[in-house]
Amino acid sequence: MLTELRIRNFAIIDAIELEFADSFTVFTGETGAGKSILVGAVDLLVGGRASVDLIRSGAEEAEVSGVFSLADGSAIARLLREQDLLGAGETELILRRILSRVGRHRVHINGRPAPLGVLQALRGLLVDIQGQHDHQSLFKPAVQLDLLDEFGGLAEARAAYEAAFAHWRELESRLIERRGVLAERQAREDLLRYQVEEIAGANLRPGEDRELDRARLLLSQGRRLAELVQATYGPLYEEEPSLLQGLGSLTGPLKELAAIDPELVEARDRFAEALAQVTDLAQRLRAYRDRLEFDPDRLEQVEERLDMIRRLVKKYGGSLEEVVRRGEQAQRDLRELETGEADLKELSSQVADARDKVVRQAQDLSSKRTKAAGKLEKRLERELKDLRMDHARVRIAVERESDSDGPKLTSTGSDCVEFLFSSNLGERPQPLARIASGGELSRVMLAMKTVLAEQDRVPVLVFDEVDAGIGGAVSEVVGKRLRHLSEHGHQVFCITHLAPIAAQAQRHFAVIKVEKDGRTVTQVALLDKAGRVEEVARMLGGETITPRIRSTAAEMLKQK
Repeated sequence: MLTELRIRNFAIIDAIELEFADSFTVFTGETGAGKSILVGAVDLLVGGRASVDLIRSGAEEAEVSGVFSLADGSAIARLLREQDLLGAGETELILRRILSRVGRHRVHINGRPAPLGVLQALRGLLVDIQGQHDHQSLFKPAVQLDLLDEFGGLAEARAAYEAAFAHWRELESRLIERRGVLAERQAREDLLRYQVEEIAGANLRPGEDRELDRARLLLSQGRRLAELVQATYGPLYEEEPSLLQGLGSLTGPLKELAAIDPELVEARDRFAEALAQVTDLAQRLRAYRDRLEFDPDRLEQVEERLDMIRRLVKKYGGSLEEVVRRGEQAQRDLRELETGEADLKELSSQVADARDKVVRQAQDLSSKRTKAAGKLEKRLERELKDLRMDHARVRIAVERESDSDGPKLTSTGSDCVEFLFSSNLGERPQPLARIASGGELSRVMLAMKTVLAEQDRVPVLVFDEVDAGIGGAVSEVVGKRLRHLSEHGHQVFCITHLAPIAAQAQRHFAVIKVEKDGRTVTQVALLDKAGRVEEVARMLGGETITPRIRSTAAEMLKQK
């Protein structure tokens, strides 16, 4: 539930801090006092639209924060723990939304920055806000379909259908693409075959270009390299006396010195190591000299091979390895084209099987919707009867749509769902959009939310102006229904202008506009018993409040 709400520099609110209980709470006040601003603040907390226009004039930032108490095993808690925003065993959720005129709007969850998407994901799990504009959403077939599926507990069946539908459409797209490819098969096949023959015929090896570059260097500079090697190797080993011979003659005296004076042992060893390294150098130079070539024909072959590789690299890619990959891909594409007809037939069969599966699942989903529709009709009629609509009739039409190919399949199934309503005896049920009375539509909305709230158990329900177009005894029933919701697992907030609804609340806040430092600000006060009598009396009598009206207000509060 929502336990605390803090608002700063939001619309005409300067600063407000409110504490709530797990109950039915109403907000009342004159039109324009700022009641709906409170709803807007809660809406902002769960990902509602942010705008700099909501920042109070003269302020750089607006801030709304709320503290919620969560059930430990709830879907909300699981979601937040998956996002690493709620620790194991923690049940307190703190949401904070900051709007800025100059910087980015910011979201904080339990003191840590978070993306807006996390707040929006909480919208249907933590708080459900219903305002007058939400009544219009009931007119939309897509919304009616979603409500029916929600009531029927069809989330799993619908998800399975949506997955099958997506798989079928993906296969169908691949089939269309494959047909397009095969339509251009001849031209593409000729091109691929040419690429395969050219690249494969070159018999390329990764790294071959680097090997050829080195071979060309050795072949083109062979004479000079041989001269330089001989200039080093000759004095070292071949000439008489060679440097190695001279150095070798020092081995005996150094050994004898080390035998006499141990201090020279290290010098002897270092000399032996140096002599071994020089000997190894001489051997390496000789081996290198023996590998040198002076073959002009070989050099020409290397140059031709390098020219061919450079031409292929320029034509097919930025490196020899890319040319090799391009050739391999061309071979795969060519094999695919050569087996295209067989693949196309197999893919066509897969598409047909996938569509058959979607049709079966759509039929199953439709049957479940029809069954759920009958139950929902009865539940809604029972709720509407409790709301003093004794002759109300609800019909939920579930019609399977079709086209020339059979069932018309969409991402939600093959059904068109329409809610039909009649408020008077003998009248034929009509679409909700044709309901003329705002009061009737408000009660249909309340009945719908009552039924669905018992299904999904959203903890916080907010009703903004749900009493539009109703009055008298009906308003008292609406108030009792809202109170009933609060006594069955929900925290209920309601903005109302009707005294009978306000009288049913367990907690009552008055919203007023006052002048402060030359500016209009909204203030909210929790009313005590006497304050509630005065506020309910104001709602009953307007500007003139007589003792009789106060007495009536007090009596209404006693009867709840």
